[in-house]
Amino acid sequence: MKTYISILAALFISVSVFAQKERTLTLNKETNLIDVTYYHENGKVSQTGSYTADGKLEGQWLSFNEAGEKTVTAYYKEGKKTGEWIYVIEGKTKKVDYSKNIASL
Repeated sequence: MKTYISILAALFISVSVFAQKERTLTLNKETNLIDVTYYHENGKVSQTGSYTADGKLEGQWLSFNEAGEKTVTAYYKEGKKTGEWIYVIEGKTKKVDYSKNIASL
């Protein structure tokens, strides 16, 4: 129990850099990850994703604009960018490959 309290305390500190005011955190007992959802000031979802117990980004992260449209699909493994990221910029899709944790356009 003390471990989870410490983990959540560390998570609160590490996520404080995000500009969103509201967020929800849930411990996913199946994956042992902390699932988080950030919200824009208008109440719409801003980002969704997961953290490891030591505060590293993990798995798929999605970002949305204030209208609720998806703007980024990103992937992390132990806090490092991985896989193919998809950005939607001014209605156009841009892909960036981080398969070797190095951006290649």
